Amino acid sequence: MPLLERVKSTVDRVGAKVQDARARHVERHRPSGCRFALFDSIRMVRPDHWDAIVEGHSVCLSRPFLEELEDHAPDNVRPHYALIYHGALPVAAVAAQSLEVSAAALPKTRASRNGLDRIARQSLTRIKERILVCGNLLSWGPHGVAFAKGASAETLWPAVAEALYRIRRSDKLFGATGMIMLKDLTPEQPAVTEAMRRHSYRPFETEPNMVLALKPAWKTFEDYLKDMKSDYRSGIKKQLRDIDEAGLELASLDAAEVEAHASEIHELYLQVHEKQKLRLVTLQPTWIPALAKRFGSNFRTTVIRPRNGSQLLGFVTTLKDGEGAIGYYIGFDRKAAERAPLYLRLLYAIVEDAIGLGAAWVSLGRTALQPKAKLGAKPQPMFCLLRHRIQAMNLVVGSLLRTLPEPEDAPERNPFK
Repeated sequence: MPLLERVKSTVDRVGAKVQDARARHVERHRPSGCRFALFDSIRMVRPDHWDAIVEGHSVCLSRPFLEELEDHAPDNVRPHYALIYHGALPVAAVAAQSLEVSAAALPKTRASRNGLDRIARQSLTRIKERILVCGNLLSWGPHGVAFAKGASAETLWPAVAEALYRIRRSDKLFGATGMIMLKDLTPEQPAVTEAMRRHSYRPFETEPNMVLALKPAWKTFEDYLKDMKSDYRSGIKKQLRDIDEAGLELASLDAAEVEAHASEIHELYLQVHEKQKLRLVTLQPTWIPALAKRFGSNFRTTVIRPRNGSQLLGFVTTLKDGEGAIGYYIGFDRKAAERAPLYLRLLYAIVEDAIGLGAAWVSLGRTALQPKAKLGAKPQPMFCLLRHRIQAMNLVVGSLLRTLPEPEDAPERNPFK
């Protein structure tokens, strides 16, 4: 290509980018045409409007769940809600949380053992950033936005961006919010990436959520095992025997028993939580007992303890979520886990409890992909969208996101006959 044509082509590309940037700037600063109602508490929201929109979505967007979350939220979390209207018609609901984050919450690398690195990290802890998260920091999945049945998601995502802008501006008395994140979106949510890109949101992929489809014919855990290939089934049965031979047993706790063992359950949770790379929030000791009381038979708490003993060595919770279930928080004694496969046994308990709840599927979360794949769980891709309130900083955000390591790929397993 002659030099003159190459120059012209470059100028055209730059000009197109400039025009696109100008168009996006105008779009970001133009009202969406919707009407908005903002709330600091889910108890302020008009119940019939919220319930009509979130019907058929996750239990984590329901008012009962959000009410308990407000009453037992982590110390650093503040809730925010918005209802979006076309005229007088409610068309979308937004649930968000704001928090302040410092470098103390960031993943620690092996190099952090180095004295110089520790000094650097101590300096970084003085730098704090307020983040507005559209979604739920105490769950995983698309729990930040719900659209009314029949509403056009493509036309409403810009209104979601405006709702988050309004929330950020209304919260200014608590400090300037720098980052805004849409958490745990799925490819099934149409038009979100392109619509939010127009508002300078940058996507980044996260670990997948592992989801196990449950067959209607599985009425018990034994039914589930019978459908597995012999080598997978034998491995699970061996681990069940290991638990039995270690003198351990499983038990199901009702709400009153969960309340009585709240401090033990919280200590077991902390043993797992403190090993996580990223810890933005920490559960309150009252959170799991509150869910057990509020959701009753739709919330299962299964524990491992010595046979004929009362000390808890592990627990796992399972929450009914519409037609499915969520394998929720887990905790176990790490020293005891060196002698017996506590984690795997609790993982099997989630499947057993989900079957008992009559669930069509169970979400197992984003960690320990290998053992979950062996159970038959399949990866559900997830991603987040991120932007900074200062437009120039979004160039830095984009560069930083490109340096993130690729999420771990879930292994392919087919344990069923």
